[in-house]
Amino acid sequence: MKKRMISLALACLSLAAVAQESNPKAAGTPSAAAAQKGKEASPGRTIVTESATETRHTVNINGKSVPYKATAGTLPVWDEDGKPIAGIFYTYYERSDVQNRDKRPLVISFNGGPGSASVWMHIAYTGPVVLKIDDEGYPVQPYGYKENPYSILDVADIVYIDPVNTGYSRAVSKDIPGSKFFGVRADIKYLAEWLNTFVTRTNRWASPKFLIGESYGTTRVSGLALELQNSQWMYLNGVILVSPTELGIERGGPVDAALRWPYFAAAAWYHKALPADLQQKDLTAMLPEVEEFTMNELIPAISRGSTLDDARKKAIAAKMSRYSGLSEKVILQNNLVVSTNLFWKELLRERGFTIGRLDSRYLGIDRQDAGDRPDYNAELTSWLHSFTPAINMYLRNELNYKTDLKYNMFGSVHPWDNTGDNTGENLRQAMAQNPYLHVLVQSGYYDGACDYFNAKYNLWQLDASGRLKDRLSWEGYRSGHMMYLRKEDLKKGNENIRTFILKALPKEGQAAKF
Repeated sequence: MKKRMISLALACLSLAAVAQESNPKAAGTPSAAAAQKGKEASPGRTIVTESATETRHTVNINGKSVPYKATAGTLPVWDEDGKPIAGIFYTYYERSDVQNRDKRPLVISFNGGPGSASVWMHIAYTGPVVLKIDDEGYPVQPYGYKENPYSILDVADIVYIDPVNTGYSRAVSKDIPGSKFFGVRADIKYLAEWLNTFVTRTNRWASPKFLIGESYGTTRVSGLALELQNSQWMYLNGVILVSPTELGIERGGPVDAALRWPYFAAAAWYHKALPADLQQKDLTAMLPEVEEFTMNELIPAISRGSTLDDARKKAIAAKMSRYSGLSEKVILQNNLVVSTNLFWKELLRERGFTIGRLDSRYLGIDRQDAGDRPDYNAELTSWLHSFTPAINMYLRNELNYKTDLKYNMFGSVHPWDNTGDNTGENLRQAMAQNPYLHVLVQSGYYDGACDYFNAKYNLWQLDASGRLKDRLSWEGYRSGHMMYLRKEDLKKGNENIRTFILKALPKEGQAAKF
């Protein structure tokens, strides 16, 4: 799992606690109590465990005007004695022309890392605003945001949640042990408790509920699906996995080494590095051939190790070269096991470029062409250009949330406890126990960190019996980890989610039974 986590860039801030409660009266302004306590506090950065500001807006979605209320604020994480130990920052969007929310879906959104804020999907995918970027996702200046004409806010309310040490979320004291938050099991447990508080405060118990997670967020929401059922008695209608991790599903050795090959083929196709006969085919027409080779020939060949005879090894290497754009020499030098790092460095080495990890459409320039891994992640550097100014401007200027805390795009969650990651099995159990629960997976073909074929493999292992297949679906996009940064996929991805939500809602009177 570690290899699939986005590297964390920022250290955690150790800050003094100032608990503030609010009861906002006027749209667009903090509560009087919070404002007064802000005046009384020192001008330094402070932790707010409870606060809220409300603003009113409209957005045009698919040509129709949608009015909505936005609430930006914090709610506490409680310890066993009922004392607040952290303040979790959230942004909650409610369509304001809805009279009865009992049938109105609620989408609960997380990103990954695991130390990453919810900023990515919040202001670039499903929310009412999106970044000002070009149609392929590259930054443009001046930085900023604009309304999102494809947002799912027309069919569902949405809450974006920043786990501890991301966004404006913090523990109330440096004395609170990180083990309360930083681990697969701890993360799932405290966020499930927090969601109980949020759903109760906002009176959303009757609403159909959906979880959406991206990257490590897919590990998080897969675990939450079962935790919410078992510990909070909260049942879901859907889980959406955007660029999913391995979800704790075992795939070591030859399987792990082979499953990345279809992604290699997709990235090589994009950069026109494949033989002419493959290059002239459309991407989705070419990939099934590579997928069949991977499952039927490559896994068995790598499994044989030293017992694979030289002729067969050379024949396999020739096919691997054909489907990846890498030379037979490099493949044989690595005994048929080529790391993703080497692929990102090697594919365009002769052209003087590396390719991106999270989105292999992006190009990087290293200090030297030699080496076995890129100097940096070209795509992540590009994305931070656009996201960091936009989220800081948007929360302060548009949603009127004022704080001197730094908005952590990435925050320190070290050490992270990876033990006990059975989240794929957790999701399967949740589906088996809840006939209402549907799952949608979204993958970018050019994502090299959480690649599309491993996402398909997840689904095969989740549903080995085939009894859940009518509630499982997968969609592919011609972009990377954040497929929604490409305008065409922003539209397509949101439409796929919209369709999924509406399909997962039971018909009037339909009981939850098999």
